[in-house]
Amino acid sequence: MLRKFGSIMQVSFTYVGTVVGAGFATGQEILTFFTRYGWLATLTIGIASALFVWLGIKLMFLAHEVKAQSYEDLNKVLFGERIGEWISLFTLVTLFGVTTVMLAGAGSVFKEQFHLPYQLGLMVTLLLAYAVLNKGMKAIVAVNSIVVPMMLCFSSIIVWYSWDLPGSGNWLHLTSDYPLERIWFAPFLYAAFNLSMAQGVLVPLGAQVRDRSVLFWGGIWGGVAIGIMLLAGHFALSAHMPGISQFDIPMGQLIQKVGPVLQLLFLCVIYGEIFTTFIADVYGLSLQLEQRTKLPRTWILWLVLTLSYLVSLLGFKALLTTLYPLFGLISMAWMIMMIMRRDRPPRTNQG
Repeated sequence: MLRKFGSIMQVSFTYVGTVVGAGFATGQEILTFFTRYGWLATLTIGIASALFVWLGIKLMFLAHEVKAQSYEDLNKVLFGERIGEWISLFTLVTLFGVTTVMLAGAGSVFKEQFHLPYQLGLMVTLLLAYAVLNKGMKAIVAVNSIVVPMMLCFSSIIVWYSWDLPGSGNWLHLTSDYPLERIWFAPFLYAAFNLSMAQGVLVPLGAQVRDRSVLFWGGIWGGVAIGIMLLAGHFALSAHMPGISQFDIPMGQLIQKVGPVLQLLFLCVIYGEIFTTFIADVYGLSLQLEQRTKLPRTWILWLVLTLSYLVSLLGFKALLTTLYPLFGLISMAWMIMMIMRRDRPPRTNQG
């Protein structure tokens, strides 16, 4: 029983670490998709959490059933051979874009927060990523098992320090001028985007775990943990609305008031979330490229990491501002197909 419980926790931590990225840690994602919409965000967080539980389990179950080697196998099951291949190709491009931004973000944390060279941040992140990825899924699970408890701890701390503030009740009565259709659409777009981006790790994880009950409970605990962290961030940010919305890193403004030790913890959480997202994206890319090119895994890892390094020197934000809205629409189509897919699909032969 203890061993099974450990496996469930590893799946749930990997789920959380793959979905939750740097945008979450900085508070920008929570502010953009939820907090700025006022008290209704408390309800829409509930919707997003339910989607993460339901579709996270369904995604891993489907990957388990068809024994998918990569997210392309899953997309072909959902959309058919031809469309699934194009969806997977676009996902590959977007994953690479996010990968370069994560690497650039790691360099920025070293430069702006630790006052160390930007290049050092890139190199340390690349070497750590290679060491982890060279060991496969077990190492990714191990890293998330360290980082995610830190994230949960940080969420508890910001709630604790926001509890007695004059605006601590804002999460229940803060109003918003945004149209209702935009407010209620936000949790679906947020869940769709993050789940489709998490395919790179969740698909092979679902295929590799033999016990469906481990995937089931891991999906439940992972989805619930994401919901709790969203609610914690929303609670803390709401207490400082509307002024907090002007900052690029709103959570950084909150944590400045609680002392140097927690500031250091916050920086570790930021870097940890960047790193877990980075290795998840590189892992998904390497599996996809290995399936398409048949090149050795080590060669592909070096290729992806080297290209990520080169592009991160140039900056990738302009491309992502174009890709993200388009990918958001494709993510919604992907989520609709996931919802429509029956829970226990027949086994299909891949390749």
